[in-house]
Amino acid sequence: MYRYDEFDHAFVADRVAQFRDQVTRRLSGALAEDAFKPLRLMNGVYLQLHAYMLRVAIPYGTLNSDQMRMLAHIARKYDRGYGHFTTRQNIQYNWPKLSDTPDILAELASVEMHAIQTSGNCIRNVTADHFAGAAADEVADPRPYAEILRQWSSVHPEFSFLPRKFKIAVTGAERDRAAIQVHDIGLHLKKNDKGEIGFAVYVGGGQGRTPMIAKKIRDFLPEEDLLSYTTAIMRVYNLHGRRDNKYKARIKILVHETGVENLTGQVEQEFLQLKNTELKLPDADIQAITSYFAPPPLTDRPEGWANLAGWKKADPDFARWVQQNVQPHKHPDYGMVTVSLKPIGGIPGDASDSQMDAIADLAQEYAFDEIRISHEQNIILPHVALADLEALYRGLVAIGLATANAGLITDIIACPGLDYCALANARSIPLSQEISTRFGDPDRQAEIGELKIKISGCINACGHHHVGHIGLLGVEKKGAELYQITLGGSGDENTSIGEIIGRGFEPEKVTDAIETIVNTYLSLRTDPSEIFLAAYRRVGPQPFKDALYGGNAQEAA
Repeated sequence: MYRYDEFDHAFVADRVAQFRDQVTRRLSGALAEDAFKPLRLMNGVYLQLHAYMLRVAIPYGTLNSDQMRMLAHIARKYDRGYGHFTTRQNIQYNWPKLSDTPDILAELASVEMHAIQTSGNCIRNVTADHFAGAAADEVADPRPYAEILRQWSSVHPEFSFLPRKFKIAVTGAERDRAAIQVHDIGLHLKKNDKGEIGFAVYVGGGQGRTPMIAKKIRDFLPEEDLLSYTTAIMRVYNLHGRRDNKYKARIKILVHETGVENLTGQVEQEFLQLKNTELKLPDADIQAITSYFAPPPLTDRPEGWANLAGWKKADPDFARWVQQNVQPHKHPDYGMVTVSLKPIGGIPGDASDSQMDAIADLAQEYAFDEIRISHEQNIILPHVALADLEALYRGLVAIGLATANAGLITDIIACPGLDYCALANARSIPLSQEISTRFGDPDRQAEIGELKIKISGCINACGHHHVGHIGLLGVEKKGAELYQITLGGSGDENTSIGEIIGRGFEPEKVTDAIETIVNTYLSLRTDPSEIFLAAYRRVGPQPFKDALYGGNAQEAA
């Protein structure tokens, strides 16, 4: 992973000192809240429903054990003993005191972490495939390119005050695990016929009030042109993006209103002016950054195969966990482990300080000191020898994080919702807990198969409900919470926006509605291998509308 150089250390230290002075002036009354707000947002500090919230950057979701231990320490010392991992591969603390935030940032800096650009109308944390560098289907590791983009975009003088926040995602495999088509810019690493590395470039995706799927504007961009082409996109957006209406300020609206051909032409024209400037990436610089992401020394461990077979035979719970939470690695003697932060009845994405400490220890012992955060709010140990899986599993059992549900109905994405967020209309957490409890039986989850439920407490869609196989959107109607259901969404390489299925459901009726949807799917699938999304795309919404609303056209409208 990337290590700070002297510039990085000095830059972050100066930023902490600057923010400490700003907080001191705010607490003394010398700085009014209106003036302080943009300054705190630049440092990841929000004012939420009940308290301040601090969002800490985890660039492209990659961290090591020392950094995870620091996150645990901050949760223990400055918060209420837990942190919340987000769909942006970051972590949020919901209860820090404003007076403590400079000290928190200083402690983060000691392990090469910060909270810069986790908020504001700037380029946010660049995200990537959480299996990067380990996945068997990978063309190239996307993290070096995400790091190049991070360095380029950090406090960029031209792009620090954009019309609206801006999000970039990079994937390096045919299977899109970074949801690039619902980002402002999505980059898909690929090789051309000559074996050269480049990118397919997608622009104008996003969720929120107006969900849209990104449009491909370049099928192959040479890697040396990454920064010049991205700069061209940003300049066109910065010049023409709407600043009169924040609901229409994202680049997706510009793409829609301008037309993809017109916008592409503007980007290409700007790119011609930038193509051979100092923004061109020298191969030596690419290799230097890439060297930081060299894979660990994965020695052959063939004994793992025989051991694994015996362990699975002796322990059905372990066998289920391996089946669901361990994916094939580039090296046949290793696996990529998903540590589910979705215990049955738990709060999606939350981890206690003691759990974070334990994960750090397990990663150091069994996973070459590498940890990833996924946009699905889970923790990934990307390099684990099959021979070590049983010991790792026992360690996870001891801390309550051995739930075998990755990709299943209880692996729910949920935003903090009305329990924390000042923007939310409805609660996400209690609903996710109720659904998880209802469908918690392992055999029933296995019968249902892959099914992704995603919950947002408001139209901002922080829970990614638009791309859930089943999406739940909390709305407010006549002072009460109501939940709108969408079906058929997906955030993978075959991205789709879910369809609103009909009128909303009261909180106490939502889980029953999910049960009806699931039972309808089970009754109409062609065989057990047909997952929910495939069945929905085959039959369409009508059978589900009929089951939910009993043929009442008005309610299903």
